[in-house]
Amino acid sequence: MVVVGGTYRLTPESGELLVKTGRTGMGRRAGHDLVIEATRWQGDVTATAEPDGFVVSVVVDVDSLEVREGLGGVKPLTDKDRADIRKNLRDVLDSRTHPQIAFSSTSVTRSAASVTVEGNLTIRGETQPVSLRCQLTDDRVRGSSTVEQTRWGVRPYSAFLGALKLADEVGVEFNVALVPDGGDSRAGRS
Repeated sequence: MVVVGGTYRLTPESGELLVKTGRTGMGRRAGHDLVIEATRWQGDVTATAEPDGFVVSVVVDVDSLEVREGLGGVKPLTDKDRADIRKNLRDVLDSRTHPQIAFSSTSVTRSAASVTVEGNLTIRGETQPVSLRCQLTDDRVRGSSTVEQTRWGVRPYSAFLGALKLADEVGVEFNVALVPDGGDSRAGRS
């Protein structure tokens, strides 16, 4: 499908939104690189004939962030580790006061092979500009960005008296079907 004018819905049922963390510090071998999935989120893409008329918005429920995988580390992640990480995420992102992370585009630049979406990302009530690199394939959009937590006032997690630290840069990746608003949101993932 070629993206034509109209509104498209983005949901967990039509794709995935992942956060990927890395480790630093002398104790990095003990920790894990994490793959975290947002399980409750929604977005809209309003498309026009002109790429600069595209509008993209996405809202993520902070409490829906779930650890899907722990890579590396001395031992595998346990259920207790996952619960502790989830609690730390809620605390660090202050989900009681700021229950959502939001993105709203300010410009969209499209070429034959890719799309660049510039916009504002709000985390913990702090808004900063970000850039997303995307590719359109049939009815899917795939993309990524790198977010430096400290730009939003988020202090990266650390343990063992600072010997193990979460890297400041966090990767955000998405792979989602563009489902026309009012269409079937159960489009397959690939």
